[in-house]
Formats: sequence, C-alpha cells, structure tokens
Amino acid sequence: MPVPRGAAVRVACVVAIAVCTAAASCTTYQATPAPTYIGPSPRVAAGPPAGAPPASAPAAGQPATPPPAPAKSDAAPAAAPPAPAAEPIRIDVSRAILTAVANNKALVVERFNTPITRTFEDQERAVFDPTVTATLQRSRNVTKAPGLGGLQTATGEGGAGEVGVAQFLPTGTQVGLTAATDVEPHAFDGNDFFASRLGLTVTQALLRGFGMDVNLASLRQARLDTLSSEYELRGFAESLVAQVEEAYWDYALAQRKIEIYTQSLQVAQQQLAETDERIRIGKLAEIDRAASEAEVALRNEELIFARSTLAETRLQLLRLLNPSVPDYWQRDVVIETPPVVPDVTLEDIASHVQVALRLRPDLNQARLLVERGDLELVKTRNGLLPKMDLFLTLGKTGYADSFGESWQKIGRKGYDVLVGMDFEYPPANRDARARNQRAVLTRQQAAESVDNVAQLVQLDVRTAYVLYNRAKEEVAATAVTRKFQAEKARAEIEKFRVGKSTTLLVAQAQRDLLASQITEVVAVTATVKALVEFYRLEGSLLQRRGIACPGDKPVEMPAARP
Repeated sequence: MPVPRGAAVRVACVVAIAVCTAAASCTTYQATPAPTYIGPSPRVAAGPPAGAPPASAPAAGQPATPPPAPAKSDAAPAAAPPAPAAEPIRIDVSRAILTAVANNKALVVERFNTPITRTFEDQERAVFDPTVTATLQRSRNVTKAPGLGGLQTATGEGGAGEVGVAQFLPTGTQVGLTAATDVEPHAFDGNDFFASRLGLTVTQALLRGFGMDVNLASLRQARLDTLSSEYELRGFAESLVAQVEEAYWDYALAQRKIEIYTQSLQVAQQQLAETDERIRIGKLAEIDRAASEAEVALRNEELIFARSTLAETRLQLLRLLNPSVPDYWQRDVVIETPPVVPDVTLEDIASHVQVALRLRPDLNQARLLVERGDLELVKTRNGLLPKMDLFLTLGKTGYADSFGESWQKIGRKGYDVLVGMDFEYPPANRDARARNQRAVLTRQQAAESVDNVAQLVQLDVRTAYVLYNRAKEEVAATAVTRKFQAEKARAEIEKFRVGKSTTLLVAQAQRDLLASQITEVVAVTATVKALVEFYRLEGSLLQRRGIACPGDKPVEMPAARP
C-alpha cells in the first residue's frame, strides 16, 4: 500500500531534527588545534646572538639572506640547478639557527608528537558524538490449523523497521529518539497489521556520572596532554638552538686553533732554521738542535689533532643544520661570524630566576601534571558515589492496516510513559576507593615535583649566572696573560740571538705563548657559549633569537584542592 506523503514527511522531519540537534550540540566541545609552527617570529625583532658582532650579523628573526629552501624532487633542473660540489656552505650564526629550525631531522620527528597527542582529544570528544542506528528485519511463518475441510496451511509474512538517534551529553544525560514500525501478519484473512511507534528515552545520572565536571574531565585531560607535548616540543627546540650555536662557535674555535697552531709551527720552523745556522757557524753545539726539532714535531702533532677536531666539528654542525643542498657532507663550512666577547651585562639574578620560573618548559609541564591530577581527583571522587539513574520513556503508537495510517494515528490521545530508577552500589567499594587514594597520592606527588623542579631551575639559573660572569672575567685575565707571554717569548728569542739563552728556554717560552693564545680564544668562545647556555636554562633563548614556537605561555599553578 502506498505511504501517504504527509506522514512520511512528518517522520522524516522528526528524525532530521533529532539528528541535527545532536550534531549541533557537539560543536560546543570542539577545540581549536594549536599551531606547531616553529620559525622566525613575525612579531619579535631579536638582536644578534651572543658572540656575533652587532654591525655585521643580521637579526635572528630577519637574516640578510634567507635560509636555503628545501629541495623539491619534482623541481626542474633549470629552475634549481645543483650547487657545485666544491662550493662551500657560507653561513653566519643567525642563518645557522634558522636553517636548523627548518631542516633538522630530529626536530622534524619531534614535531609529530603534538599532532599525535591531539588525536586523543578527538577520541575523548567522540564520547559526546550522536549515534544513528537503523534496524530492518523480515519474518515468514507457515502454520497448520484445523478448519472446515480439515487441516489448513496458513502462511504469514511480517517485518519490522527502526531508526533512531542517541547521544550522551556532558551533563550525564543519555537521550534517545526512535521511530519504529512492526508488521504482524494475519494468519487467515491475508491482511497485515501495522504498529508504528515514536519514542523518546531520557536517562539522567543523579549521583555517579552527574555533572559536566566529571564527564568532561577526560577530554580536559587530553587537552592538557596536548599542551604538555607543546612544552616538550619547545624544550626540544630550545635545546636544538643551543646545540646549533654551540656547534657553530666550536667550529669557529677549531678554525682559530688551526690558525694559531699553524703560526706557531712557522715560528718553530724559523727557530729551527736559526739554530741550524748557529750550529753551522759554530756558535751552538749540535746537541742544541734536538730541542728545536722536538718543538717542530710537537707543533705538527698539535696541528694534526686540531685538523681532526675541525673535521669532526664540521660533521656535527652539518648534521644539526641538515642544509638543503646536495652532497652537503662533502662541502666545507665557512664561518662568517667570528666569536667576540658578548657585550651583555646580566641583570640582578632574582629577575632572571623569575623569568625562568615562568618560561622553563619542564616546569610548566610539571604544573600541567598537577592540573591533570586535579581532574583525575574529580573523576575518582565521583566514582565513590553510588550509581543512581533516573530514566523516562515516552511513546506514542498508532495501529492500522497500512503503514501510512499507522503513523497518522500516532497523533491520537493514546500514549505510554515509563518512569523508573536504577540503583547500584557495592558495599565495600574497594575498587573506587583504591582509585581515589591513588589519585590523591599522585596529585600530592605532582605538587611536590613542581617544588623540586622549581628548585632545580633556580640551581641551574644561579649556577649558569656565576659561570657566565666568571667566563667573562677570564677573558680579560687570559688577554693579559697572553700579552706578557708574548713579551716573554720575544725577550727569550732576543737573548738567544745574542747568545744569552738556549734553544730549550726559547722552546719553553714559545710553548707558554702558544698555550696562552689557545687559552684566550677558548675563554672567548666559552663566554659566548656560557651566555647561550644561561639563556637556555632561563627558558628565554627562543624569544631572544626571535623564534616562534608553541608553549610560550606560562602555566599558572592551580590552587590546592581540599
């Protein structure tokens, strides 16, 4: 029998309204994904990194030459010709930082953690998504019953169909709307009997599972986990920037050492030549030549070691940079920013400690664990309550000999109502009590962990403060030492030329001068690196370098719950 159009439209409208209402309610819990961009901050104009000459080096956020763009596999050879194999990689400290932030493989891997963690938010949010169900079935029965002519065979066909939508709300309410039709066959008259029903079921938790706090706790915990992964990413990025700067300055130091050792070798060879000349004219004995030869051999040994250190440091720097050029392992690196003593005077230590207590990623992560523990307490305390749910079922049913008429008769005065209550509570309730006790202890542990991490942060910052100031003072001291060692070596050489010194004393003076030169350049580099490490331990290194990264907002410590 054809279905009346009006009835079908009314049924479709009811189901559509229920589905749309349930779907619209989910938008309340949608979270805006946090960005995972790491790169130059468009809002911060940072100064040159520590140790870079202000006039020659560009700002960290605005390099004079942009970092090389990543190579594309489908790029045309004419548009992006490969660089010659012998062409060196020229870079300053600012471009080194930007190149590493864009290309470093370890950072690329670390960036996946935040999007992966964010998927747990969607998983928890799915608890509140509406569910649409549909059921369709068909039946057939054959019966034999006594009739006027004896046993007669009767065949009947029936069926049922149901469509519904259900949703769990954060208030602890389960709502369901169903529309169903049953077809019951008449055994002998050949007619079908239709029963159509529209039902609404509401179940409300009154104790356990009641309220938005407990039902949204898992979703809020998932959001805290995502935020924690952002702080972890920030800590990793900050450590990477510090490693890049330190590797850059170590490479510059290795180059400077080679220059000093090469100059020292030339001086030693010149001294050996003068010794040979004096032996030839009879002013020195042949035995005096041994000291000069030993000094030349020592300088060669030190130069070999310095070249090996330079090659090793170059490889470490290239791995951190991962430059977007072919065969970068075979290329040399040209440092365009030599290390100089930073013209930075740190403020009072207390102000730097306050900055660290606000910005350190590990401390902010520890604070998030406390917030997560608070949410766990909400869940476990609610779990101590007995389960008591109030349920209500409303329905209207229409009966007729056709599908359409059965839905038209739903509007009559007849209806059915079912109201009741479910109660459940284990007398001992040991499982819920154990969960709550564990949550209490875990929350207390997290709070104590915050105090411990804060103390370690203070220790790190105060120690780095002392080390930087000491390194800066050592630069001046080593410069004075190198100056007087140079005077001493020159005086010893003059005395040797007039016959009042020996080759051994000259070699010793040159060795002392070499050591003072090395100590001076090491002190300058150590001062630059000490300032970088201080900024890293303070948690402000990325901001000072103009690098934007998630996790830059401090976490406020939540108040202790009773």
